[in-house]
Amino acid sequence: MTDVVTFEKLPSEMLLAGKGFRLKDSDPDATPGFPGGKSDGEALLAHLDGRLTTLQETLFAESRFGGTKRILLILQAMDTAGKGGIVNHVMGTMNPQGVQLKSFKSPTPEEKSYDFLWRIEKAVPAAGMVGVFDRSHYEDVLIHRVHRWASPEELERRYAAINEFEARQTGAGTKIVKVMLNISRDEQKERLLARLDDPTKLWKYSSNDVKERAFWDDYMDAYQKAIEKTHTDAAPWHVVPANKKWYARIAVQQLLLDALEGLHLKWPVPELDVALERDLVERS
Repeated sequence: MTDVVTFEKLPSEMLLAGKGFRLKDSDPDATPGFPGGKSDGEALLAHLDGRLTTLQETLFAESRFGGTKRILLILQAMDTAGKGGIVNHVMGTMNPQGVQLKSFKSPTPEEKSYDFLWRIEKAVPAAGMVGVFDRSHYEDVLIHRVHRWASPEELERRYAAINEFEARQTGAGTKIVKVMLNISRDEQKERLLARLDDPTKLWKYSSNDVKERAFWDDYMDAYQKAIEKTHTDAAPWHVVPANKKWYARIAVQQLLLDALEGLHLKWPVPELDVALERDLVERS
């Protein structure tokens, strides 16, 4: 059996959108830090599935004995960038009892009657859970900025509210992993055409995606501003090149592994007399 190709440098360090980050300098077609190709990436994804599953189970087990730790993965991207594939291929190996997935659609009339974070607060993961936001509160500073549905003053208020919200979640034991899947405009076009050519993917197609392509540069500016305003020590942004789906999947998998390992999880030890319990079981 050949050795599995691994990252030469951790994505948590390499893909960090730190000080001076410029989205336009990030190549969506790149595979930073990974020396292998598609088959190597797929092998690595499968190789690390077991480790990810074990850590998730340990997180869940800790919470049954008073642990407050949890993970929140926030996925933001232009349409067709592969959020669904991340959920299926990376999160799919986890025990569904320990995963809390929320896909935010357009707000309902009731949700619009409250502040934009009202519906977000209700969806944060419970202790011991790995929560996933497929889109999130960032829609309220991205599309609202692009289409000028919110004033500059309101957008500034929302950036500040997001930072406060995420700091509060971190203080409560949540490790936040924020990911922007960075796809190119040309790659998105190819994926939209592929959906039209494939009967099994036609249901994913929306003509609204084509309309929004006219605002591509505005969206990139909105992402740049959101990253600048909400990249914090408590909840940093990672920008993952997403033209190659296999790379985006292994990068996000590694980001989750790093986050879980950083929690220093331990299997809980119940207060019970194992010998006595064994005797009771054998006698039953």
